[in-house]
Amino acid sequence: MGEPFSVEMRVRGYETDAQGHLNTAVYLQYAEHARWEILRVAGIRQADLIADGIGPVNLETTIRFRKELRAGDAVLVSCAFVWGTGKTFQVEQQFTTPEGELVAEVTGVGGLMDLTARRLVAEPGERFRVLAADPGLLGL
Repeated sequence: MGEPFSVEMRVRGYETDAQGHLNTAVYLQYAEHARWEILRVAGIRQADLIADGIGPVNLETTIRFRKELRAGDAVLVSCAFVWGTGKTFQVEQQFTTPEGELVAEVTGVGGLMDLTARRLVAEPGERFRVLAADPGLLGL
């Protein structure tokens, strides 16, 4: 198995709080960006999901802060899907410096919502597998 999927970001000054740290809400935005990027690279566009009548939903998120990020800092945000049985899946993400130092961990529980019925679909991994050009990138 190779390196985990990740995207690099650079903290912009306007994303920091009064203490000069990356704002908590921005960690969530960076995590969301990495999730959409892994789907895009795997061959799943947002338009594909909508055309299939489904959309990913976030059901729970936990952030564990390990080290501060400040304006100008580079950070790599990884993304890995963990599949089980049922209607939900987990997403594990790590924020690391380019040197490999752990900055934060974001873990979440997600699902795929049927956009008409407004209910979670069964076996979301199978739906992603069908849509993806590279399902292996998603751990499928």
